Amino acid sequence: MPMPRLFRTAVAVALFAAWPLAAQAQTVFAAASLGDALTQVGDAYKARTGQAPVFSFAASSALAKQIEASGGADIFISADRDWMDYLDAKALIAKDTRKDLLGNHLVLIAPAAADVTIRIAPKFDLAGALGDGGKLSVADPASVPAGKYAKASLAALGVWDSVAGRLAPAENVRVALAYVARGEAPLGIVYTTDAMAEPKVKVVGIFPDDTHALIVYPAALVKEAKPEAKVFLDFLGSAEANAIFAKAGFTVLK
Repeated sequence: MPMPRLFRTAVAVALFAAWPLAAQAQTVFAAASLGDALTQVGDAYKARTGQAPVFSFAASSALAKQIEASGGADIFISADRDWMDYLDAKALIAKDTRKDLLGNHLVLIAPAAADVTIRIAPKFDLAGALGDGGKLSVADPASVPAGKYAKASLAALGVWDSVAGRLAPAENVRVALAYVARGEAPLGIVYTTDAMAEPKVKVVGIFPDDTHALIVYPAALVKEAKPEAKVFLDFLGSAEANAIFAKAGFTVLK
């Protein structure tokens, strides 16, 4: 006997209401440099809750612009305060959920097999270290946080003008890392955590923290975020998540 229409509707509503929260996965837009560590944090969260966050990794600038244009995220984690401030000014984040999550450092890298060590100091000869025709791999200094930090540091050291015309600009810091790992650029500027994640590169110099703005990763819920997204945002500050971030080389901010 066919099921009465009213009964079929009631069953459908009940089944939808019982659908697991994991099917309503929170979407996290996060800076490219967080890719490896945050994926591990997501795995730990899934093991505890059964819910698997969906991650989208790219330059903070690109992600902020995407949120502004069409939304799509529940949580935003930027590699600098500027792009979080940008969304805050447009009332696109839940301001009371914003917190500074992590810190990082800026380093100069070369291919792992390269025979080079550079002492980073005022007026150091970065152009000479690039050799004939060599390019400096760096995230786009016009908008991407890693590139902005790099430009600020090189300018403070009095080196920017000597290399500004010799850049291999990348869409995000992980692409800048890849250029050096593949030997397409003799030197590059990335975060400590990127260098630690790629065995095909080595650190040949460390930029002084006082030559650029403090590297801070703020996190916040995006306006209209799913309710369960707050649970994952809180998990990012847990002891379990902190241990993963610290092992990856991030500074955990309290």
